[in-house]
Amino acid sequence: MKLNWAELLVVNNPSRVWQQKFEIGWMRKHAPLPPGGSFLEIGCGRGAGASIIQREFSPGFLCAMDLDHLMIRRAFHYLEPRERQTISFCVADALHLPQPDGAFDAVFGFGVLHHIPDWQGALAEVGRVLRPGGTYFLEELYPTLYQNFITKHILLHPTQNRFGGEELKTALDAANFSIQSSFELKLFGILAVLIKTS
Repeated sequence: MKLNWAELLVVNNPSRVWQQKFEIGWMRKHAPLPPGGSFLEIGCGRGAGASIIQREFSPGFLCAMDLDHLMIRRAFHYLEPRERQTISFCVADALHLPQPDGAFDAVFGFGVLHHIPDWQGALAEVGRVLRPGGTYFLEELYPTLYQNFITKHILLHPTQNRFGGEELKTALDAANFSIQSSFELKLFGILAVLIKTS
């Protein structure tokens, strides 16, 4: 699901960059991956997360993917030429990732699943493209944050098949992900480092 104008304002403001710096720093502390790996960011938006991922993790290859081709264009222009040397840009649907099985050492998703009606299918795709033992870095929001009285009239989100913490953890377990570290605010969302177990 593409973002509406209000959501674009939320994710493309300077405070979001600072939030992602904190989150990616937290993720690196809990899963300090060796440099040179192959990474995927699903829902890269304007590219701020990709820039921080490069700086914090030093991947050998990073695929920055988004459903919206305009966001891919923005990401290309947001990132500096030296950053783009190890980044591939891809317009794709999280339910149908164009990469082969086990292609990545790590996958990043910042607030992506709650935009997808079939979020369980997207989790299965993440698991498919991640190698066994690979790391899934996850930031997700719960409906109490984006479907409350105010935000449900401004932001655009699916209304069926939503998840809170327990539903998400059950689906992660079913998709063969084990939580290595997490920070959860039960009414709002979760930040987690997960390992693909098989």
